[in-house]
Amino acid sequence: ECYVQNTAREYAKIYAAEAEPLEGFGEVPEIIPIFLVHRPANNIPYATVEEELVGEFVKYSVKDGKEINFLRRDSEAGQKCCTFQHWLYERTNGGLLVTDLQGVGMKLTDVGIATLTKGYNGFKGNCSVSFIEQFKVLHQCNKYCEMLGLKSLQSTHQKQRKPMSTKSKTLPNSATVKKTV
Repeated sequence: ECYVQNTAREYAKIYAAEAEPLEGFGEVPEIIPIFLVHRPANNIPYATVEEELVGEFVKYSVKDGKEINFLRRDSEAGQKCCTFQHWLYERTNGGLLVTDLQGVGMKLTDVGIATLTKGYNGFKGNCSVSFIEQFKVLHQCNKYCEMLGLKSLQSTHQKQRKPMSTKSKTLPNSATVKKTV
């Protein structure tokens, strides 16, 4: 848990260094640090400690892509979290994605990381590679993606799909099927 969140935090710092100087970008989401504490006299000898976030706790991205969250899509913090995901996806050539972004305002905690099956530069995330595939399909660029000069994932994804032929195909069992786009 500590390793995942603090790894995501380091990527968020690089993102902030690139985004903050851009005119009109403004505040950038921050992933708060999390610490592992050893408590030898306790029944549970290890615990994690992090800053308490006070205010409305919001999930700006979800692990499974099924939940529709208007605060994610419509709020400034939500749009900037989505841009962070897009920036990181592009920066790592699709090898790593911070997901499950949640917190209060621009302060985020309890994040997850999805990596390709083999990992990314020796790092294996704690979320399924399917989250990367879902992100590619579901992400909609916003003005912050444009400010950072990020490439649209939809046009990339659509270009990779080959149109199906509209000709009839004969199957091995002699059945004929007409395929359409």
